[in-house]
Amino acid sequence: MSQSEAERFGARFDVSRETLERLEAYESLLAKWNPAINLVSKSTLADTWARHFLDSAQLFDLAPIEARSWADLGAGGGFPGLVIAVMSLEKTPEREVVLVESDLRKSAFLSTVSRELGLKTRILAKRIEELDPLGVEILSARALAPLSQLLEFAERHLRPDGTALFPKGARWQEELAQARESWSFDCEASPSLSDPNSVVLKINGAKRV
Repeated sequence: MSQSEAERFGARFDVSRETLERLEAYESLLAKWNPAINLVSKSTLADTWARHFLDSAQLFDLAPIEARSWADLGAGGGFPGLVIAVMSLEKTPEREVVLVESDLRKSAFLSTVSRELGLKTRILAKRIEELDPLGVEILSARALAPLSQLLEFAERHLRPDGTALFPKGARWQEELAQARESWSFDCEASPSLSDPNSVVLKINGAKRV
């Protein structure tokens, strides 16, 4: 990590030096654990701040700041969930971030990072379908499933007045059209800060049709 990367991130998201230090510690833990359990593609480790931290942090700005409960499904290496938890510690300290990851090795990584960084998280090492309804205000999932399936997860785990934030790649419009065949919802597509071909879908009021 070059100093300029952290500085650019700090300026873009208006976070403190303490928050940047937590992210630097997270970056180190990711590099340490990744060879053993493949948390992220090896080719992206050298570009963690842009490929993973920036990509995750953009969801923070799209979420209602007053929301106190956030669940990240299929949390994997912690993107976006752990980054959200780091930023929330500074800006929304009452918020709890629930990280759902059924892989026990990955959930152990999430627990280690959360403990060492002092984050307000809850790690659930279960399959999404087996969880009791979480009833959260914000739900996120990165590179997990097609939008139609994500909306099924949202129906179960998101409060009726909650917000879903789903990063999507170049074929997002196809996924959106397919989802609208079975669901009614309000959707805003925000251009991704990390990939010109991608967006973050902000969805409210999803109902089956």
